[in-house]
Amino acid sequence: MNGSLAAFAAPGRFWRGNLHTHSTLSDGRLPPDQVIAAYRAQGYDFLQLSEHFLARFDWPIADTRGFRESGFTTLLGAELHAPGLVIGELWHILAAGLPADFAPAGEREDGPALARRAREAGAFVAIAHPAWSQLVIEDGRALEAAHAVEVYNHSCAVECDRADGFYLLDRLLSEGRRLSACATDDAHFAHGDRDAFGGWVQVKAQTLDPDALVAALKRGDYYSSMGPAFHDVRLEGDMLHVDCSPVDTIAVMGAGSRTVTRVGRAITSASLDLSRLRKGWMIGIDSAWLRVALIDSAGRRAWTNPFWPNETG
Repeated sequence: MNGSLAAFAAPGRFWRGNLHTHSTLSDGRLPPDQVIAAYRAQGYDFLQLSEHFLARFDWPIADTRGFRESGFTTLLGAELHAPGLVIGELWHILAAGLPADFAPAGEREDGPALARRAREAGAFVAIAHPAWSQLVIEDGRALEAAHAVEVYNHSCAVECDRADGFYLLDRLLSEGRRLSACATDDAHFAHGDRDAFGGWVQVKAQTLDPDALVAALKRGDYYSSMGPAFHDVRLEGDMLHVDCSPVDTIAVMGAGSRTVTRVGRAITSASLDLSRLRKGWMIGIDSAWLRVALIDSAGRRAWTNPFWPNETG
């Protein structure tokens, strides 16, 4: 491929949103109106209340359509649960763009089947907080309906230092899966707002229409962030050009251990020679996929979705 990555080449603008948040409709501490008001006050363009889709909470799909206004919208969705992870616990499956009448999980419906039904109903499906849930590669392989892996979960970072999902995403990518990478809060407001406003998606779409946002998520037309901003990422032959907000590190990673990195202070652009992934004192791996990470001076990160440099288009 040559030119800007899909999220940067697509028409429209970037909209900031959080896909994973809870209210008193399940186990959150604040009622829906206060949660939505808090995100609006922080400058978010959209929000999803992803309540725990369980019988003890009366199978909630939070109907937040009444909070949609010019300049702010909501997605309908939920955090779905069903047996059974290898570890023996329930699946946590993030689904954005569910119909309001999505049926409760069946008694014999396992996680992969529930995720498949959510995808068939039109939802963007992500594997939630894999490190917190202690997912292994067999779990990731089983959830064939997933569009994405939740690679950063801010609540897990705050509460137990199990925020990461890249270990699972990268392994699945190297096995040939096509997945994107989303960051979320999973906020419950259990510690004030300490578990909120820490991880989000920047979705590229022409309008703030919920259907347009969900379609863009499915296409992978977004990037994820804890703070830094990507302005453009474009490929010209073996050279990858990155424009961004000021950061101290720009890194390109693929299937192996090798990286191409620019480290400094307040870097806003870099041209990185991808051929270096196959050179040097270590044996490189020809990776079918690559992704880019930013790290700013405060340690906050941003991540592109994976891309496949040897493909046309």
